[in-house]
Amino acid sequence: MKSTAMLAVSTLLILAIPAIAPAAETTDPHAHHMATDNKAPSTAVHKASGTVKKIDVTGSAVTIAHGPVAALKWPAMTMKFKVTDKSLFDKLTINKKIDFEFVETGRAYIVTAVK
Repeated sequence: MKSTAMLAVSTLLILAIPAIAPAAETTDPHAHHMATDNKAPSTAVHKASGTVKKIDVTGSAVTIAHGPVAALKWPAMTMKFKVTDKSLFDKLTINKKIDFEFVETGRAYIVTAVK
């Protein structure tokens, strides 16, 4: 009787472990905002305001601390955007406040205009 009870308790514990174990965390805190491969690229142009934090001309990217983006239900955050139009780098300097537009394409968000 005791061995049957012990077996039942052991089985329940083994089955319960996945339910109580913490979910695996991603190393990118903004990954939930990034486009995924199985999601069709959006043609919508989004607008935001923010402050330039880092410029990577070689890597074709800019890091911006931006305010909320209501259309995407994003809170204010700091994130990296791709820059495919190299002339936009002329409008970017560290700590400069900017208004910018961006689009979602595949796995990236690309800055398309800077004011």
